[in-house]
Amino acid sequence: MLSYRWILLLSVVVVVAVAAELPLASTTFKTLTGNAPLVIARGGFSGLFPDSSQFAFGFALSATSTDTSLWCDVQLTKDGVGFCLRDLLMQNGTTISQVYPGGKQTYRINGVPKTGWFPVDYNMSLLTNALFSRTDKFDFCNFRIFSVTGFMSSIEPSSLWLNVEHDVFYTEHGLNMTNYILSVQKLGFVKYISSPELGFLETLSGGIDHKVKLVFRFLDKAVSDLSTNKTYDSMLSDLAFIKTIASGIMVPKSYIWPVTSDNYIQLPTQIVKDAHDAGLEIYASDFSNDGIFPYNYSYDPLEEYLSFVSNGGFSVDGVLTDHPLTASEAIGNILIISHNGASGDYPDCTDLAYEKAVGDGADVIDCSIEMTKDGIPICMSSINLYDSTDVQNSKFSSLASVVPEIQTKPGIFTFNLTWEEISTLRLQNAAFMAKSLGFDVVDLVTTALSNAGYDNMDPTTKNNKEIMIQSKDSAVLVKLKQRLTQCKLVYSLPLKVGDVSDSCVADIKKFADAVIVDRESVFAESKGFIIRKSKVVEDVQSAGLAVYVEVFRNEYVSPPVDFFADGTVEINNYVQLQVPIGDLAQLLDAECSTGGMLPALAPMPVLNSSDVIEPPLPAAEPKSAAGSSATNACVVGVLAPPPLFSSSREYVLLATLLLLQML
Repeated sequence: MLSYRWILLLSVVVVVAVAAELPLASTTFKTLTGNAPLVIARGGFSGLFPDSSQFAFGFALSATSTDTSLWCDVQLTKDGVGFCLRDLLMQNGTTISQVYPGGKQTYRINGVPKTGWFPVDYNMSLLTNALFSRTDKFDFCNFRIFSVTGFMSSIEPSSLWLNVEHDVFYTEHGLNMTNYILSVQKLGFVKYISSPELGFLETLSGGIDHKVKLVFRFLDKAVSDLSTNKTYDSMLSDLAFIKTIASGIMVPKSYIWPVTSDNYIQLPTQIVKDAHDAGLEIYASDFSNDGIFPYNYSYDPLEEYLSFVSNGGFSVDGVLTDHPLTASEAIGNILIISHNGASGDYPDCTDLAYEKAVGDGADVIDCSIEMTKDGIPICMSSINLYDSTDVQNSKFSSLASVVPEIQTKPGIFTFNLTWEEISTLRLQNAAFMAKSLGFDVVDLVTTALSNAGYDNMDPTTKNNKEIMIQSKDSAVLVKLKQRLTQCKLVYSLPLKVGDVSDSCVADIKKFADAVIVDRESVFAESKGFIIRKSKVVEDVQSAGLAVYVEVFRNEYVSPPVDFFADGTVEINNYVQLQVPIGDLAQLLDAECSTGGMLPALAPMPVLNSSDVIEPPLPAAEPKSAAGSSATNACVVGVLAPPPLFSSSREYVLLATLLLLQML
């Protein structure tokens, strides 16, 4: 059995632990009562641990705000014992098909035949099968089914929400869900009871404590409530009658913000206003960090949450989520650097990508600089146009060649750099440009800065924009330091560095003011779990160098499991590096069987001075126009964005971009 020491241990991983609410624009909410919306943890912290397990409930309670309500989907066994499990078909969340392979049955659920393993066929004493989790690693930990009363006595939640999905089904099998719910609510932990069957709520209304709120749960609009034989769509127009039985309603989030077939949100409906006008609280369901997000939210679960609770027009009274940390306090006061603009929303380095990054509030807008044949600097995410454009399908496809100094595979290349309203320059392949193409990258950078009026900046003036120039080539930065004393120079460390020697840090400090490291150089991963934290950041910072980390993405598959599919929690852990990390991996090793253990991770290399120091850049050797046939092409289009923007005329790659930090 898992020890509760792990709940306490793991809770410190959450940098935003025990936070009250998100940093909303206002402290006044347009909920029915004016209070902050309620966070409802469905099955506990089911976005990580097995739904409705003792560990999921305990962790949700310790890692989120104290008023979080814990949601239990109540099922009844053959002998009338209630337990928490999301799905009536038990094989969808447990190992019951392995424990009782001959127990498959077929019953009608909401009028539709369903085949599987059902709780009405087993006494509670027989249900020792384990629960499944989103990551299969925790399936080897043997989390057990949790009875409702066992849950109450072990967890002692301040707020328990009981949801009864199939009262009609249990009645057909001779089990009385009404009597069971009325008995357990007397224990004092239950604050909410919900059901998609209005008739069931009506049977409770005369017998429950007056402090317990009844909530009618809407399902798909085309489906009918078996207790009334009315579709949920038709019941939306009868909120006044629902108010006579319940104090609130719960609806899928698409009832409030409809989503088009091409995955964009439409204008919100009037349902929140209608519910509040009828005196009903309204809760939104179906939130999780690893679902499919409409493009409008940029894959950010916090942004989606905010659209329901603080969009200026309305606030729902609560949200039902598998990831309760989504409703925790977000961090502030850190430097956010874009990655090729808002490249998660639009094609890399396009006008739209940069405009979106600025609009989203990025502190620093980046530009990876390459050069065209005629010496025009442009922002491109790769020197090889194959990587981000449709050049292979253009009239320039015959220009493919192999450039050994850059890569061994054929490509169509662009060789130059550019700027405009951004803040981090990445100068790459400088030596190749100087020797083979005749471009002096350093000279082009300094000339561009001078032409833009940045050569006479007074660094003491508050309104001046700060210029930061980034390169993975130390020779470039050495030369820039001699000519651009007013700019901050940033050195890109190689990927997956385990440590940086003292002598190497001292050498870097001679030509750079800051370094950029990749995420795995800070937190080493194995199979999506963090194994250990390196000393790279603290060693570099102790020498007086700033440290930036790249690249953060909102897509939930990007962060390690330790960050709960929440990009905000991930960033928190990089900002506050004193937080212990790797506890989930320790849990797997200590509490789970062999199948859940992670493979050992080989040590990552130490960065030494010999890896950093480079020979001086060669002098530029001008070439004739005919000497570089591989670069006769301009950039001709970008990979298609989501359909809404496919015909936009704003995809201009050849732009003159000035990189600056927005103050």
